[in-house]
Amino acid sequence: MNSNKTVTIEEVDAILPQTQCGLCSYDGCKPYAEAIVNHHEALTLCPPGGTSGLKKLGTLLGQDITPFVDLMALKQKPTMLAFIREQDCIGCMKCIQACPVDAIIGSGKFMHTVIASECTGCELCVAPCPVDCIDMIEYEPFANMNEEDTEAYQLARSNHYRQRYRDRNKRLAEQTKQQQEKYSQVKNKQEAIKAALLRAKS
Repeated sequence: MNSNKTVTIEEVDAILPQTQCGLCSYDGCKPYAEAIVNHHEALTLCPPGGTSGLKKLGTLLGQDITPFVDLMALKQKPTMLAFIREQDCIGCMKCIQACPVDAIIGSGKFMHTVIASECTGCELCVAPCPVDCIDMIEYEPFANMNEEDTEAYQLARSNHYRQRYRDRNKRLAEQTKQQQEKYSQVKNKQEAIKAALLRAKS
């Protein structure tokens, strides 16, 4: 790690693509960034970031990544989008539950669809699908961009995905809190009724 500078988790996280795919074996980009900073985790665990991301991490952390560039070139993943074959979808909602950025819409027993502009290409929706109706499609969003525009677009995408990931986690936390509060209210009511019945019997 660069001895002349204290590198923060936020700086490392800013380089990661925010696909939240878990291919690095961590539960999202932020935990991987934390492992890099706090535990000197390898910089070669992010296939979506590819060689470009590896070089940026190496520069930030002051590490020579030259021996690993060829390996990362083999491991890196192209930009992907999930596509649901709507005629085969049974509306089970398992893909919606798996999506880390709420990029899939639909309701129970009705057809689902992917919001292409919000999909990170993480593939987490594929495995849970019981009817195998989700395909991953490769596309090239940077084909007509120069290097500067490509860099700006990638950064904007990453920031957008990061915020959607945070918003989803916040929503799920709120739902869990509400469910716990509802359970507590029901339990308290049951206890009150039980106590009243005991008093009546006595």
